[in-house]
Amino acid sequence: MQNPFLIEKNQEINFNAITKENVAEAKNMIIEKAKDDLRSIYIIESDKRTFTNTMLALDNMYNSLVKVNEVISLLAYVHPVDDIRNECLSSITELGKYFNEIALSEELYKAVKEYSKSAEAEKLAKHRKKYLKETIEEFERNGFALSKGKRAELKTIQDKLSDLGIQFESNISTYQDFLLVTEEQINGLPDDYKKEHRTEDGKYKITLEYPSYVPFLKYSTSDEARQELAKKYKNKAADKNLEILKQILVEREKMAHLLGFKTYAEYRTENRMAKNPQNVWKFENELKEKVRKKAEIDYSELLEVKRNYKNDRSITTIESWEAAFYDNILLEQKYKLDNQKLKEYFEVNKVINGLFQITQHLYGLKFEETKTPNVWHEEVRFFNVKENEKVIAQFYLDLYPRKNKYGHAAMFGMIPGKQLENECQLPTASLVCNFPKANENMPALLLHDDVVTFFHEFGHLMHDLLTRTELSAQAGTNVARDFVEMPSQIFENWAWDYDALKLFAKHYKSNEILPHDLYEKMIASRNVGSGLHTLQQIFYGTLDMIFHDRYNPNGPESTTDIVKKLQNEILLYKFQEDTHFEAGFGHLSGYAAGYYSYLWAKVFSEDMFSVFIQNGVMDKTTGLRLRSIVLEKGSSVDELDMVKEFLGREPSQDAFLKSIGL
Repeated sequence: MQNPFLIEKNQEINFNAITKENVAEAKNMIIEKAKDDLRSIYIIESDKRTFTNTMLALDNMYNSLVKVNEVISLLAYVHPVDDIRNECLSSITELGKYFNEIALSEELYKAVKEYSKSAEAEKLAKHRKKYLKETIEEFERNGFALSKGKRAELKTIQDKLSDLGIQFESNISTYQDFLLVTEEQINGLPDDYKKEHRTEDGKYKITLEYPSYVPFLKYSTSDEARQELAKKYKNKAADKNLEILKQILVEREKMAHLLGFKTYAEYRTENRMAKNPQNVWKFENELKEKVRKKAEIDYSELLEVKRNYKNDRSITTIESWEAAFYDNILLEQKYKLDNQKLKEYFEVNKVINGLFQITQHLYGLKFEETKTPNVWHEEVRFFNVKENEKVIAQFYLDLYPRKNKYGHAAMFGMIPGKQLENECQLPTASLVCNFPKANENMPALLLHDDVVTFFHEFGHLMHDLLTRTELSAQAGTNVARDFVEMPSQIFENWAWDYDALKLFAKHYKSNEILPHDLYEKMIASRNVGSGLHTLQQIFYGTLDMIFHDRYNPNGPESTTDIVKKLQNEILLYKFQEDTHFEAGFGHLSGYAAGYYSYLWAKVFSEDMFSVFIQNGVMDKTTGLRLRSIVLEKGSSVDELDMVKEFLGREPSQDAFLKSIGL
């Protein structure tokens, strides 16, 4: 029998037939096929190299690998059978190592470099030239422009960084601490929370995990207990990670210098939309000055709440561990938004239908559900995406929680878009969510936050599925890391727009459209604390950039000195003494001079949404322009050029500032 993972062009995957053995077999077979494909590239004589036999052959090789790797990766997180899931986890680890091996193949670098010197390479179409240039750059960022000795040195640094990163993250995830509180200190928390946290001796054990930590800071009436818990949280993994972080920064700096960059931030931003650290600094500093006005308004509003609560007009400051508590009182007293009442207007099937209606209208599409789909779990739904009755893409929806399933919301790419001879490889992807399920008494109702998340992930899905690129390397979400969130963040806006909401926000009993006064409360509460929140993001992004662009890890200043100085300069809440927040800031491992990209993409997405505000949020012409200029192009065109073409001007921060209430 044919292995279900190794399908012919545009054939549907037979998920029902998948066994544990199929997973291991597919992984082994696809690695062997990749080795054969690579050998075919290596043996071509240097003067016989063409785009087809070298670069296109390389893209085809990666395409075959990716198709299997992505589906196995998805099943590692969603398959209901333990054996299959575990085999998938083990296989993606092996495939990951093989991808690393290819990235370090000297023969492949030599083949690509040889082709780049040919006469044909000089005359390539723009997207092909971009692919060739970026392939060489990626090899050279891995050290291929260095001598053998220097490459060995680089490998030692990379191995060390890999080990240090694993230790850093592991120390955060395994760190255990808690606060024991009294009945009086837990006052303000709901009964189910108390019940869950009660110990045998009648006290309450509050841990540093989010479901325990966040509600306590939000609801506990005890200042002392909140202060103590916040201090413990900001010292997460500080016993081990302060030294490890210093070592990571030392090794990253060594690596950057070895590769010819002044700083690690210069190395990281070179192949991103920002291009260099100077552009990131300009972005953060300009935004910081503008956002501060809104943050000061937010702070004054919270200060008034605290003065009233304490009945003391002389109070002039709010501490970081008090912010969530007074923010919650502000929302309840001033904005009176009842999220439980609001969710009665967001029944899951109505939300899905509304989301589909909006997307199909804006992008000129039709989604057609398969009634008896071949899927990994009976609740999963399968859709064909059609244009003019022709299937152009496919997607799966796996919406509800179940045991051992991935716990958040995410888009998983499966099969990339790509031109194959005279037709396209159908892009295929999955949306994996964990929305509440209906029961015998109540349909499945979504919090508005969940609706926004759904629109966000669907934005990623459309980016992945509407791709029209020749090469899979440039398909869909294979864009610069600081641009990848733009198509998802822009799509969130339809979950906040009344004209869009009227299509689906209807009461689950009466079918009444979301009343305008309730919508206005929702909008008013949207920007509560938005300035303070944005400053917090600027603080994180700036801290990350300082560590990787303007800090000497071997100098006299400690990482905590930097955190203290920066927090007191940027944020309106002062630094909490005797804390080492950076030791538990896991993003320093993953993002590494890239944390700025969250806000960066948000600013671009709001700017691009302003075109819809101008022309009408349901304007199909604007939707089709977004589709053709941005979503279809993947990374075949420079990201900034796409943005400028869609806007018809230089980008601006104005729409973003307006969106947070300035």
